[in-house]
Amino acid sequence: MTVDLLRRPAQQLGPCPVIRTARLVLRPHRLEDADAIAHSLGDFAVTRMLSRVPQPYHRQDAVDWLTSEPAGPKPWNLAITSDGNDHIGMVGLELRHGRWHIGYWLGRPHWGKGLMTEAAAAAIDRFFDALPEATLYSGAFADNGASLRIQEKLGFRVTHSNQVYSLSRNAMAPHIETKLTRAEFRRP
Repeated sequence: MTVDLLRRPAQQLGPCPVIRTARLVLRPHRLEDADAIAHSLGDFAVTRMLSRVPQPYHRQDAVDWLTSEPAGPKPWNLAITSDGNDHIGMVGLELRHGRWHIGYWLGRPHWGKGLMTEAAAAAIDRFFDALPEATLYSGAFADNGASLRIQEKLGFRVTHSNQVYSLSRNAMAPHIETKLTRAEFRRP
C-alpha cells in the first residue's frame, strides 16, 4: 500500500542522520566537502550517469550546491565517507513531484567494491524506518548497468523506461525507472 506523501507532514522524514555501516559513515554534507565533490564530479565517467549534474563540474558548482536551500521538505543528502571525513560519494533521498526518490554516485576510485550497495542499503533502511508506508522511486540510464544491478540487489523493480535529459551529456538518453516498497526491500 502506498501513501500520498503530500498529505503527510513534510518534516516527518526528520533531520539528515549519521549512519554507520561496516565500512562507511554516511553523514550530512559539510562545506569542506566541496573539493572532493568537485574532484569526483569533474570526472565525466561519473557525471554522464547523472541527469542533473553539469559537465564540466567545478568547485564553485559544489559550493553553490552545498549552500543552496531547497524549497519544500529537506532532503537527506548523505555524504559517503570511509571514516567520517574523506568524502567519496553521495546518497540523496528527496521528495520530487510528490514522490520520494533516491539517487547516488560514487567517485570512480571506489567503484567495484560493493560500497554503493552498502551505502544505499543503509540509507534506504533508515528511510523506511522513518516512512514505512512510503514507496521509493529511482532509476538509472540504460547504459548504467552497475547502478541497475545495485537497485536489483536491493529489491527495486523496473516499472517502465523513457527518455531523460542528461545535463552532462547535453542529450536525451534511455532511462529505466524503478520503485521499491519496504516489503520488497532486500538488505544485502
